[in-house]
Formats: sequence, structure tokens, C-alpha cells
Amino acid sequence: MTSYVHGHAAPVVAAHAARTVDSSAAYLAGHLREGMRVLDVGCGPGSITLELAQRVAPGEVVGVDASESVIATARAAAEAAGDEHTHFEVADAMRLPFDDDSFDVVHAHQVLQHVPDPVGLLREMARVARPGGLVAARDADHEAMTWAPAHPGLDRWLELYRAAARGTGGEPDAGRHLLRWAHEAGLTEVTATASVWCFADDEAREWWGGQWQRRAVDSGFRDQVLAQGLADDGEIARVVEGWREWTASPDGWFVIVHGEVLARA
Repeated sequence: MTSYVHGHAAPVVAAHAARTVDSSAAYLAGHLREGMRVLDVGCGPGSITLELAQRVAPGEVVGVDASESVIATARAAAEAAGDEHTHFEVADAMRLPFDDDSFDVVHAHQVLQHVPDPVGLLREMARVARPGGLVAARDADHEAMTWAPAHPGLDRWLELYRAAARGTGGEPDAGRHLLRWAHEAGLTEVTATASVWCFADDEAREWWGGQWQRRAVDSGFRDQVLAQGLADDGEIARVVEGWREWTASPDGWFVIVHGEVLARA
């Protein structure tokens, strides 16, 4: 990627650290077996990685990410959990530092949407997977996101996010393209599915809306919007107000659609 649109500010990393296998990799969970060797590409702070490790123990799990700071966070989480079978490394996902045929499962969550060559990334994931091994990817489809009640601040947020993501070389609507990308990468036995995150109760609204109120002013999103000349701080303030009003609404409902692919290398 030329630049990661979210960046690694504290509210971004905290949001990513809340992800679990059940919430974010359920389509893969039933295929995990004891003793498997698993690679988690773009692992972030490692919350999914560490849960994958629990499900394949005593197998080895490796998490890689381009950010030294989030790898440090992931290593600290592994140490706190007493996990000695999970390792985290700084690495370029497009040039994975592993031999061919090294892993039983190669997984990426919310990664393909951020790279200029998602087909190339899937090929690289397949390279390090053992023959017949699994390649798994899940990505959001931003254009398909929907919410209520309507608010112009949220409409503008989505417009700005999609423009900023494309400005960094990504494809924010990746979920709908995963099946095609998997076919173009030469993967076989490709199964495409979809699932959603739904934020519709007080606790979920406070978490999702609250963290976007912070991320709109303290993350790579704001930096990219300003750097690319897409909006000014006044417009960002209206985005924050939209999120604030949505969070406070007892009728607030927000759905994120994700595409998923599970394939053989």
C-alpha cells in the first residue's frame, strides 16, 4: 500500500484489538484443526491471531504486519496471555519472508482493500500455503454499508472515506470483488460467502459511533482527507456531529457488509 488510510492512532488500534474469530473469521473457524500452522497477514494488534492460535494449538501461528508499533502491541498481548506458540513479525505482505509451501492456512482480515494489487497479494498468500492449503480473506464493502437514521454527516463520512481510500491506492468496496480476485489469482475450490457486523443496541452504538467520533479527528482518515484536499476541518467537524447524533439515537442501526472467500492454494 502507498499509505494505510486508517493509520495506527490509538482509537484505530483499539478498535482492531476488539476483533475476534467469532466476529471476524467465523467462515474459517470450522476448517481449523489442532496442529495446523497458520499465517495471519496484516494481523494488526493480534487479537484474531491469538484466537486462531487457541484453535489450532499446539500448532504454530505467525502474525505479520507492516507496522512496527502494532507488532509491538501484538507481542505484548501474546506475552500477557502466556502464549509461546504465536510469533509476530514486521513484514511486507506482498513479499512474505517465508518459503513456498510453509503454512496450512493463510488468512487476511480487512487487508486486500488496502493494497493496490489485491490479486498479487492473494497469489503471494497462495505461494506460502502448502499444496491444498487454505487461503482465507474477508473484507468490508463500504458502498454497501447502510444505517438509520439518515444524517448528511454520515453520508459525507462515507464519501470521504471511499475517496481517501482510493487516493491511497486501495479499493474500499473490496468485499464484492473477492470472488473475482480469487479466480484471477488462480485459486481453486473457491467458496464465496458474506456476513455482517450490526451495531444496534446502546453498547454497540456507543462503541462504534464513539470510536468513529475519535477516529474522524485523530487517525489517518483525517490526515488523508486533508492531505488529498478532499475536505477541510469544518467538514470533518460535521462528520463528527453526524456520528455524535447517530450514537445518541435510540433508533441508531448500522450494518457493515463483508465479502469472504475460502479457497485452496
